[in-house]
Amino acid sequence: MRFLIDAQLPVKLVDVLNGLGHDATHTLHLPLKNSTPDGAIRELSEKEERIVISKDTDFLASHLINGIPRKLLIVRTGNIKNRVLLDIFRAHHGVLEVYFEQADLVEMHPTELVVHKR
Repeated sequence: MRFLIDAQLPVKLVDVLNGLGHDATHTLHLPLKNSTPDGAIRELSEKEERIVISKDTDFLASHLINGIPRKLLIVRTGNIKNRVLLDIFRAHHGVLEVYFEQADLVEMHPTELVVHKR
């Protein structure tokens, strides 16, 4: 799977997801880095067919209203240590592919994933 990770999430998540066999990039890797506007992130996610991973509810609103980004993983873990967040991704990465075959929106909570079916 291909991911585009938003600014509020650690850049280390790129290494974790790539190490698990995915293709991930972070806003820090873009020309405007973490100052990249949400519209540019949405556009890039469409162009490169990437699932946006974000804590930003603006992406959720855009997804629900306009269908862009087409696929969204919204992180609802609250403020937790990066190590704990990365462990959550490691624990759930195997089912994400299955879930994104069934749905365009997945919410990640500390102990569960919530899938919003099409």
